[in-house]
Amino acid sequence: MLIHRMFEGHMPQLVMFDLDGTLVDSVPDIVTATDAMLEELGKPPAGTEKVQNWIGNGISKLVERALIDAGLEEWADRESPEFKRAREIYDIAYEDSIGHYSVVYDGVYECLNALKSFDVNMAVITNKSERFTGNLLQQLGLDNYFSQVVCGDTLPLRKPDPAPLNFVISNADVDKTQTLMVGDSRHDIAAAKAAGVQCVAVPYGYNHGEPIEDFAPDQLVDSLDELVLVQ
Repeated sequence: MLIHRMFEGHMPQLVMFDLDGTLVDSVPDIVTATDAMLEELGKPPAGTEKVQNWIGNGISKLVERALIDAGLEEWADRESPEFKRAREIYDIAYEDSIGHYSVVYDGVYECLNALKSFDVNMAVITNKSERFTGNLLQQLGLDNYFSQVVCGDTLPLRKPDPAPLNFVISNADVDKTQTLMVGDSRHDIAAAKAAGVQCVAVPYGYNHGEPIEDFAPDQLVDSLDELVLVQ
């Protein structure tokens, strides 16, 4: 197994996963909500190509990018009543769409089930708000795999800061040398490097249109089941 080779012939004690773009293709839900928000504000839809490049820094940043792209720069101040109105419209739309169109990527269940069979501790670290994360995990049958779920508003800091990773590692009481981060973006890799843990990246997620290999993950896999395939 690739994961064995990364840890000198052993399974890691802890594997931390990003959510959007790593475990789940959530773009369809997010596009639906973003376009619904823009429509209510009297603007044309942004569409998939734009929205998928706005994902990765939390919902407020996505809404900010959508407003600027729509020519509503004056609405993009997060303290303004206009921004708060746009964010409320988005949140309501996203609650209606979440989990309806998202799909789990190929190889994810195989990877999670294999790690579970080896009693590997697993966690999710996402920049998505707590308000939406649990619902998405539950709807896609992923909620029972993880001992910890840390969201973008769980702590004062979020990825690419290493604080969420360090928080999970401390709670799990494991050694960083026996810990792995799995993600799809430069923020995941930066957080892993700053936390001092190995990082596996996937190329199919949302990295703002940039090749993930340019950010030097420790390993790159096309599908998460490659981590646990017996070779």
